[in-house]
Amino acid sequence: MSSAPEQESVRDVRGEDGLRDGQRDGTESGSGTKPGNGTESGNGTEPGDGTEPGDGTESGNGTAPAAGAAPVNGHRVPVPPGRPPRPAPAPDAAEAADRAAPLPAPVRPGSPQPLGARYRTGPDGVAGTNFALWAGGAESVEVCLFDDEDHETRHPLTELTHEIWHGFLPGVRPGQRYGYRVHGRWDPWTGARWNPAKLLLDPYARAVDGEFTLPAQVYGHVRDWPQQHVADTVRDDRDSAPYVPKGVVVADADPEEGGDEWMDDRRPKTPWSDTVLYETHVRGFTMLHPGIPEELRGTYAGLAHPAAISHLTRLGVTAVELMPVHQFAHEDHLLRRGLRNYWGYNSIGYFAPHAAYAASGTRGQQVGEFKRMVRALHDAGIEVVLDVVYNHTAEASELGPTLSFRGIDNRGYYRLADGSRRYADYTGCGNTLHVVQPNVLRLITDSLRYWVTEMGVDGFRFDLAAALARSMHDVDMLSPFLAVIAQDPVLRRVKLIAEPWDVGSGGYQVGAFPPLWTEWNDRYRDTVRDFWRGAHPDVRDLGYRLSGSSDLYAWGGRRPYASVNFITSHDGFTLRDLVSYEHKHNAANGEGNRDGTDGNRSWNCGVEGETDDTAVRALRRRQLRNMVTTLLLSTGVPMLVAGDEMGRTQGGNNNAYCQDNATSWVDWSLLGDPGWRALATLVSRLMALRRDHPVLRRRAFFSGRPQRPDGLRDLAWFTPRGTEMTERDWYEPTPTLGMYLSGTDIPQRDPEGRPVTDDSFLAVLHTGHRPAVCTLPGPPWADAYELVVDTSLEDQDGPPGTTLRAGVRLTVPERSVLLLRVVAE
Repeated sequence: MSSAPEQESVRDVRGEDGLRDGQRDGTESGSGTKPGNGTESGNGTEPGDGTEPGDGTESGNGTAPAAGAAPVNGHRVPVPPGRPPRPAPAPDAAEAADRAAPLPAPVRPGSPQPLGARYRTGPDGVAGTNFALWAGGAESVEVCLFDDEDHETRHPLTELTHEIWHGFLPGVRPGQRYGYRVHGRWDPWTGARWNPAKLLLDPYARAVDGEFTLPAQVYGHVRDWPQQHVADTVRDDRDSAPYVPKGVVVADADPEEGGDEWMDDRRPKTPWSDTVLYETHVRGFTMLHPGIPEELRGTYAGLAHPAAISHLTRLGVTAVELMPVHQFAHEDHLLRRGLRNYWGYNSIGYFAPHAAYAASGTRGQQVGEFKRMVRALHDAGIEVVLDVVYNHTAEASELGPTLSFRGIDNRGYYRLADGSRRYADYTGCGNTLHVVQPNVLRLITDSLRYWVTEMGVDGFRFDLAAALARSMHDVDMLSPFLAVIAQDPVLRRVKLIAEPWDVGSGGYQVGAFPPLWTEWNDRYRDTVRDFWRGAHPDVRDLGYRLSGSSDLYAWGGRRPYASVNFITSHDGFTLRDLVSYEHKHNAANGEGNRDGTDGNRSWNCGVEGETDDTAVRALRRRQLRNMVTTLLLSTGVPMLVAGDEMGRTQGGNNNAYCQDNATSWVDWSLLGDPGWRALATLVSRLMALRRDHPVLRRRAFFSGRPQRPDGLRDLAWFTPRGTEMTERDWYEPTPTLGMYLSGTDIPQRDPEGRPVTDDSFLAVLHTGHRPAVCTLPGPPWADAYELVVDTSLEDQDGPPGTTLRAGVRLTVPERSVLLLRVVAE
């Protein structure tokens, strides 16, 4: 029940007798008594008493005008919860006859397992589709089928097993579009928001046909109610079916033809220590690619095209991390401004590939197209990791649309705040999925297994993973979600990446996730950005980040690859913008430049934005070379963002989530510029260097000690004087750091059990604005060095190849990285 102040507010809004349902004096139909006092739930009359359905209200439906009252705010008053809405009168009999749906066929009992719509042949040889929907607390459920003209046929599911409504419909075949109408109480004050006027997407739908446009009809409440603070309590009974996408029945893979079992044999199975992630977007990566046919751009088929894959293999990435491909919806506030959700962090269908990314069709064809994309990437040795959003859904807050979960079981799917009307929001997106609920946890794990076993993907990056790790309120590393993942025989074998924070109290959890998990390491991002913009007074933190962040991850058997090292991601400036802008420029988003972070840790090299100044442009390209070299020489798993290797810019927009245009798309014409092409060449060389040298991708943390009596330290740090750093040196302000990696003391063995050895390397990082004179460490560290990478050079077509004797004084150019390989003199 609501508090007294909220009741007063509703009285003012409803403007009749100032009372909620169940508080009337018994003079109106539906006045009755409160639910639970021995009468039917607030209906005030027994069946057959002469009243018509829909002329009264039930507890908490939000309005209570008498039967036949004029529409409120332009909308017809709600009908009693749990009953179908009255059909609108047809303009004439001929139109009514044209729109008449065929009579429902008998529904067989079917099975409660598996959930969703599954095409199969029954024991009597009759083919059809079994529908099963978990809807805890619902009073009844109808599955609604739609023909090509969008005519609807409703079929009641009469079987109920453990809160799962189910039935088998003979003759329903793959390609059939469908949705659900779920009946129950309307009482937002207790979290009950059933509204059968709203057609609901099946949470287990494996394909979706159509796109959410979010007119007022798709809201369970009256969206435009004048008093917005109580609008969510006023039910809207207009039919949403004409305005929402439908689920599509999809056939299972045929086991007699091998199904998709081939995928396990053909997966690249790249070890974490050898992985290089490439965060990209199906649409944005392919929209402007000149080598991809126009009809395939922006699609799964476009990403599978040889022209797209050749760029990935040429760079040397081992896995693409795809921004969300689950079916998602655009937010209402974006649609009103003529914008769209580009990033896709607004999921509504956790089994369905986003239909707008399909070139082949949306009546199930998108499933096959996605699988073919995975096959093509696997054949090229590239794994597929999905960025998944299980922490919240596209239904937003209580003022959001009713698309699926809210109308099926609001209290079951979402975390509700005190009073049960509002949502607990740990995500900043209006709602939080209630992962502690067994059926919600089942939905997530069923979805994850489906994408692995039937769609062929190799891992997942979990958006705001801390929200999933919350038990009742606090983040708990023994939470049901993490426990289920750890013991699942399918999921514990794939790559698991946490974005280890959410927006709730105690949500920042970098370094806290248990073994099996890797994490986006924002400490790495911030430290490297600060170093290269000259903001670090000392290099203590940089030493940890370069060597695998042992201060965060050296516990519980975790390894250096628990750290996903990144300098940029989809969220924030691109790499080029990081050296071109000190302030965000997000006006195009339509939010008054208030959106996006102000803490960019960027340096514009003296000019804000693009410039014709050749010196500034050269410095910016050098800074980009410095940062990508730092990233690919660091211990851990590097992640590069699509386009950063060729200088992609978003014009200073650090929150381009709604820019589905050239602002966000990869600009392939940049490769025609010699300067940006040289950057891509350097990235490719560095990835090859990393692939060829195990000392750069260690599977164990450095100890800083000799691994054998006559050996060297496996990791050593040097001052510009050529001496090992002391404790005092770590606290002294310095723009220069030397890192020595010993290839003769790698604590790992090859598959035959032999010790792994490699070359040794010295990396010198110098962020000063003037050249520095550094002495190269002598014996026992080295007799001579070969210069392999020099980021002060624009042309990176080949290694410098210069040989230098140990002990010489070497001039290190301003703002540069030198990588030297130890060689025999």
